[in-house]
Order: sequence, then C-alpha cells, then structure tokens
Amino acid sequence: MPSIKSAKKRARQEITRRARNTSRKTAVKTAVKKVLAAVVDEELVMAKDLLREAESKIARAKTKGVMHPKTAARKISRLAKRVAAIEKAQSLPGKAE
Repeated sequence: MPSIKSAKKRARQEITRRARNTSRKTAVKTAVKKVLAAVVDEELVMAKDLLREAESKIARAKTKGVMHPKTAARKISRLAKRVAAIEKAQSLPGKAE
C-alpha cells in the first residue's frame, strides 16, 4: 500500500482506469459476438447494423489505448469480410434467376 500522497492518488486512478478499460474490452467482445451470431444466422441487415456498432466500439477502444491499432484494424477487417461473404452469398441466387 502506498504511503506517499501522490502514490495513493495514482493507485486510485489505476483502479478507475482498469475498470473503464475492462468495460471497454467487454463491450468490444460482446459487439463482435453479436455480429458473428448474425452472420451465422445469415441475417444480413442486422449483421450490417451490428458491424457498424462493433466498428465504432473497436475504434473507440483503439483511440483510448485499450487495444493496439493493428489489432483493431485486424478485427474490423475480419468482421467486415464475414459480413461481405454472406452478402455475396445472398446476392448470387438472385442474379441467377
């Protein structure tokens, strides 16, 4: 336990920041899971909406330093690729008719 006043304050700040960072990480994970669930169910409209929300949360986590910029880019890219794949799969049968 710190005994210097500034160290005590720093310890309090770390607790607050850790809670905030954990919350942001959890929000990102939840958003990604929702997008993936919509992709599995092949619900294109919902998947696109959820992708936009997930991108926003990932970008916010990146900006705040919770996530490395390249990790954020990779996650967004992979999610967008999954959504684009179901969009392409749903558009192919329509063109064949």
